[in-house]
Amino acid sequence: MVLYYSGTGNSKYIAKCIASALETDCLNLNERIKAEDTSSVQTEENVILVTPTYAWRIPHIVSGWLGKAELVGAKCIWFVMDCGSEIGNAAKYNRELAARKALTYMGTAQIVMPENYIALFSAPNKQEAKAIVENAKPAIRSIIDCIRNGMEFPAPRNNLYDRFMSGAVNPIFYKKIVKADAFTVSDTCIGCGKCAQLCPLNNIRLDKDKPVWGSNCTHCMACICYCPKEAIEYGKRSVGKPRYHFEALGVAESIV
Repeated sequence: MVLYYSGTGNSKYIAKCIASALETDCLNLNERIKAEDTSSVQTEENVILVTPTYAWRIPHIVSGWLGKAELVGAKCIWFVMDCGSEIGNAAKYNRELAARKALTYMGTAQIVMPENYIALFSAPNKQEAKAIVENAKPAIRSIIDCIRNGMEFPAPRNNLYDRFMSGAVNPIFYKKIVKADAFTVSDTCIGCGKCAQLCPLNNIRLDKDKPVWGSNCTHCMACICYCPKEAIEYGKRSVGKPRYHFEALGVAESIV
């Protein structure tokens, strides 16, 4: 079984490709996390977790959910992490999580996908994003082959920089950077409520048909990137930057 959490669609795409190739089920963790549903999940023996990279690790909301939910029938787990550039030493923490779940750790794989974190970086334009997705397909195929053959993923890079970013920087990043304070909405907002619907932590409510952010944010960028009117900004950092979500590329959920 493939479990996935996705902010703006990259992880969902990868998860669907893997599930299709392996002819297995996919479970959307966004729905479980949003509903605060940590009830047990009946899985197959092999579990593949697909997530984006948040501050050089899997998102805290995903590791938190996994820590509470029982994966009935699971024996082995592979971690697949997409990122704009790198995953740091995330493998160490994934291995520890697998051990806490009494699962055989089968490795962590990195896949570079289009950047979406416009709170700090710039997202690619549509053509650039399509090229990045195309370049990711060989890595996805290799991942599928490893899982199909019951093999561990090759060990990812693990240098001093990686250990520092996933170790010391990750908690500081969450404490100092991951906040909703800077989100604003302009008069072009049509009150559709899509931002509130997509927020995995129910951190957005509509007040007089305008979104209002609370203090519980994970910086998934779904609200700002899926807004149909591009009415949401993250302070001045997002101004003028392309919005990115995978579905806008029109790419089929296939590696063919």
